[in-house]
Amino acid sequence: MARSISGKPSRSGKPAAGGEASDFRPTKEQIVAWIDENPDAGKREVARAFGLKGPDRVWLKDMLSELAEEGSIEKKGRRVSRPGALPPVTVLDIVARDADGLLIAHPSEEHGGKANTVLIKPSRGGPAPGVGDRVLAKIFRNKEEGGPAYTGRVMKLLEKSKPALLGVFRKLPDGSFRIEPVERTQPELTVDPEFTAGAKPGDLVEVEPVRLGRYGLPKAKVLSVVGSLSSEKAVSMIAIHMHEIPYIFPAEVIAEAAAAKPVGMTGGREDWRHLPLITIDPADAKDHDDAVFAQPDDDPANAGGIVAYVAIADVAAYVKSGTAMDREALKRGNSVYFPDRVVPMLPERISNDLCSLREGEDRPALAVRMVFAADGRKLRHAFHRIMMRSPAKLAYPQAQAAIDGSPDAKTAPILETVLKPLWEGYRVLKRGRDHRGPLELDLPERKILLKPDGTVDRVVVPERLDAHKLIEEFMIQANVCAAETLEAKKQALVYRVHDAPSLAKQESLREFLKTLGISLAQGAALKPSAFNGILSRVAGTDESELVSEVVLRSQSQAVYSPENLGHFGLNLRRYAHFTSPIRRYADLIVHRALIGALGLGNEGLTQGEEARLEEISALISATERRAMAAERDTVDRLVAQHLADNVGSTYEARVSGVTKSGLFVQLPQFGTDGFIPVSSLGDDYYIFDETARALVGERTGKGFRLADRVEVELVEVMPMAGAMRFSMLSEPKPMPTAVRSFHKATRGKARQRATQRRSPGRRRR
Repeated sequence: MARSISGKPSRSGKPAAGGEASDFRPTKEQIVAWIDENPDAGKREVARAFGLKGPDRVWLKDMLSELAEEGSIEKKGRRVSRPGALPPVTVLDIVARDADGLLIAHPSEEHGGKANTVLIKPSRGGPAPGVGDRVLAKIFRNKEEGGPAYTGRVMKLLEKSKPALLGVFRKLPDGSFRIEPVERTQPELTVDPEFTAGAKPGDLVEVEPVRLGRYGLPKAKVLSVVGSLSSEKAVSMIAIHMHEIPYIFPAEVIAEAAAAKPVGMTGGREDWRHLPLITIDPADAKDHDDAVFAQPDDDPANAGGIVAYVAIADVAAYVKSGTAMDREALKRGNSVYFPDRVVPMLPERISNDLCSLREGEDRPALAVRMVFAADGRKLRHAFHRIMMRSPAKLAYPQAQAAIDGSPDAKTAPILETVLKPLWEGYRVLKRGRDHRGPLELDLPERKILLKPDGTVDRVVVPERLDAHKLIEEFMIQANVCAAETLEAKKQALVYRVHDAPSLAKQESLREFLKTLGISLAQGAALKPSAFNGILSRVAGTDESELVSEVVLRSQSQAVYSPENLGHFGLNLRRYAHFTSPIRRYADLIVHRALIGALGLGNEGLTQGEEARLEEISALISATERRAMAAERDTVDRLVAQHLADNVGSTYEARVSGVTKSGLFVQLPQFGTDGFIPVSSLGDDYYIFDETARALVGERTGKGFRLADRVEVELVEVMPMAGAMRFSMLSEPKPMPTAVRSFHKATRGKARQRATQRRSPGRRRR
């Protein structure tokens, strides 16, 4: 007898058969309750749980869409879950123990704005984490009432709790010793002479706090000396240690790399050395993992079409599954790029030598040949394992100059045969991109240029050339081909996914746009074109930067996942990272998947790797976030050091963040932030208007909004912590009418709710 989710027989007494609708259809409450108990389930699982077949499945699809619009559930591709529900595999931070001694954890990132609690179940023979550790855990909905919402089983220990604090050892004129903090929230510490452990002024040290008394500075003792800040690359070393980024290769990894031999024409490789596949990279690039070529399609049926080639370094030929190099690459997840150094994912022998597509040298590669119609539609593609020899290594400005009419000795011989066909290929691909309509956010990237001593020389915004866009579009198409091929072969892979903005972020953006008199469609599935329309509407106006900033912050974060959610920003149904295996582990996984699925060699994805794709995806997503945070912290410290002697100077700035406690302002010429406390803004009482992204004076109605251009004075700098404090010199601006009306209405409703909540006769505290 068929049963419903409650375990009771369905009303019909049997499942629906054929094309007939069943007599039993679950209520919304029953569907939501089942999804709550089975997070991240697929639509098929929901239908199977309720015995729905035929037309009932169409009904269920509509019902799930309705529940998603109401905000009762979230849809991610074919998966559904409750808003804020934790994914089946989650990175957790262990924060405490309960009364029974069991570990309590929170997700390392908020999900749906909720700080969910997870009870860690002990496991035999598995990792033994403690309070302060970060772990990767399998998540289960807790069916016991009165406890945490979830239980978790630890799969892998990611980071041990930090046994010590980092700081800079200083000696004061009176002979005493201090520890200068390298984190904004870290206190200054004092060190007694017997606890210096031989540290010298300017050393980066690990310290352990030993006293937190009521009076005076807390004391600490030095545990070890990390290095001297008087040397080059010292500032990035702070971020490396704070974020625990592996930067020294184990001896066995170095030994494996040193023993690696160049790969020859073996294993059925195709000889593509006659094709002029050129590399185009930044002028200071040391490794070259992609090469490109294009030519007109000679097929009469594809008039105006092109054939595009993308060849990628065959890292899988050198880094085999399960080896020491492979384990270290997964641990690192990706290369980390600082202004003063690179922490590579692979040893230099591999990344800068054997796998780098050097000019004039034979190199193994995994290549894709793509045929496009004149309108930019891809007609077909095929992958090949090849041997190539690049005839030219070019820098972006060098290639662009040749196309613009100023070739040099290297580009002149290949201008007609290689460069011009490449640019014609880009024009064809651009037509397809324009038709696809990806999200077009124009966000300039700043680059810090350093002096020989490692300090800041200047900050520049490199010009975005067509050469950059050409390589970007060729790589995007190659990535799409990789995902399509593996899907067609039913081969598991790691996707690069970028989900659509959550319902909560959509609503927040919608409310903000109302303050500008701009509407955003409600209920419909948003596409990048909707955001592009908004951005084009405000282009050239005073609100352009403000709207661009808010649209950017409404977007989800791109991550790696074995479950395909599509890529919202690029407006692609499937997308994988294939083009940078030297610096991203995700790409190496995709290479192995292609080699195995297409029978291109013995270095395919192993069964063990396939079984761990969920874990691997979570790991490399975490290492990517770690790298971004470390890179950002290093830039902040470098700029703070650069401006340390400029206290009292004034700067043009832009409001980059608005909070209850004050304003974050960014110095556009440096690309870094400082803080202005709300208490220093003036004699008005400023109220935080979250919807308008503004601090608004209660008395005057004037204030400051996100993206406002203001003048500020630098009043304090903490160089090692990368922190700067400013004071506001600009006068608050009158808020637009829509903001004032919205602000007034919001405040009125808040006061009304507060009055209703306050019971008669209750003492106010």
